[in-house]
Amino acid sequence: MSRSITESLDNKFEEVTANVSEKAGQAASAIGELASEAGCAVGSMASNAVNRVGQKADDMTASAGAGIKGLGEKLSQNSPQSGMMGNASQSVAKTVHDGGQYIEDAKLSGMAEDMAQMIRRNPIPSILIALGIGWFVARKMRS
Repeated sequence: MSRSITESLDNKFEEVTANVSEKAGQAASAIGELASEAGCAVGSMASNAVNRVGQKADDMTASAGAGIKGLGEKLSQNSPQSGMMGNASQSVAKTVHDGGQYIEDAKLSGMAEDMAQMIRRNPIPSILIALGIGWFVARKMRS
């Protein structure tokens, strides 16, 4: 009789162990799914925040470009229209206006892409310019 009780207890123990093991596996799976969903949600929220910041930067850049373009128009209206001074001032006004138009249209993201393309087309001069700027900034920071 004690042998059958022992076997019965062993069988019950194995059942309980298998059941606990199965439940633990299900719980681990559920936790993994929740963690995965949370990670996706956090990634999505971070991506949305970055997109909003990028859009704000583009909007601010476009606004600055509109202001610069307006300055170019005012320079054109308030400067001499003829003669050597007129030609020079109209040229400056047109350059300021065109620069403002470019900034307004391209925004920050477009200017960054244009800069990347320029660096790809001219890598050696870009490196030399970067070295020169770095040298100048380091020199100014020492003094």
